[in-house]
Amino acid sequence: MLLTKVSTYLALFSAGAAAFAPSLSTRVTSVLDAHGQDDDGGRRAFLASSVITTLVGTGFTPAAHAWRLLPLSGGVDYKAVAGDISSIIKEDPNKGPTLVRLSWHSSGTYDKMSKDGGSGGGTIRFKEELAHGGNAGLGETAVPWMEDVKTKYGDSLSYADLYTLAGVVAIKELGGPTVPWSSGRVDALDPSAVTPDGRLPGADSGPPGADPSDAAHLRTIFNRMGFNDQEIVALSGAHALGRCHTTASGYDGPWTPTPTMFNNLYFSLLDSVKWTQRDWKGPFQYEDEGKSLMMLPTDLVLIQDDDFKKYVSMYAKDQATFFADFSKAFNKLEELGTTGLKSTTWA
Repeated sequence: MLLTKVSTYLALFSAGAAAFAPSLSTRVTSVLDAHGQDDDGGRRAFLASSVITTLVGTGFTPAAHAWRLLPLSGGVDYKAVAGDISSIIKEDPNKGPTLVRLSWHSSGTYDKMSKDGGSGGGTIRFKEELAHGGNAGLGETAVPWMEDVKTKYGDSLSYADLYTLAGVVAIKELGGPTVPWSSGRVDALDPSAVTPDGRLPGADSGPPGADPSDAAHLRTIFNRMGFNDQEIVALSGAHALGRCHTTASGYDGPWTPTPTMFNNLYFSLLDSVKWTQRDWKGPFQYEDEGKSLMMLPTDLVLIQDDDFKKYVSMYAKDQATFFADFSKAFNKLEELGTTGLKSTTWA
């Protein structure tokens, strides 16, 4: 197993210089540590040194820095990473919903026909993807919030794994279910992997206000990823968290009075409150009678469309069922388009 791991690293190199030797030595030593070689420091150091000597002596160097992106199996303590993310949320619970949005949007670009997009490349860190309309504000909030965690764990932790782990940690930390999570995503090298804008669900489609075009829009977006009506409604339940900001989406206000608590209140309110158009200068949105809560047109359409509404009513009455269905759908969302993942205990 050890020789196989070292051979994998050797295979990533082609002609070049010795400048990368110190970094490579650290990487090789990390592999040896991860596979139980830390009880023999001399053997570990000798083997790492031998690899470097061989590479440099024969003129090898990293090809296009590809080695920096190879995850170290067993090289990351994901419980520790989750703990660091949890600490960020404990210090400021309002960051939790934004981290869920980060993981959702990093995953929700998958196209089952072209088989591109999804969380696998961690492409939401690139300015080209952050410039997409649905990602407004993330480049100033969630993405930089994660930088200290990424720096702490270095190349062993991919951005793609970090962003998706942040989402499931936030959901649990805010009172939601423990969503299964797998590691092993490999970051894209450059923005060429960024998919076109327009793959994320919008707040309104067609004429202003909720109408059949909004239901069609949701199905178009989610069916492209492989989700059915029940999964669409379950994933919409993430709107239990957070709020809209005029500085980002243009919309304003929270969906529920408990924006830092993951629960089924979004469905209960959607199903029972009288929602009317808000009279303001911003885009079309709905408000409750107390004018403290809001819903978007693509929220309201969930109770206008009969095939959606039955699931809204079900989740409004049964939080346990919502948690179970959401957990399955969110796990599916985060793994769309990925390969070679390993089920990982993080909580």
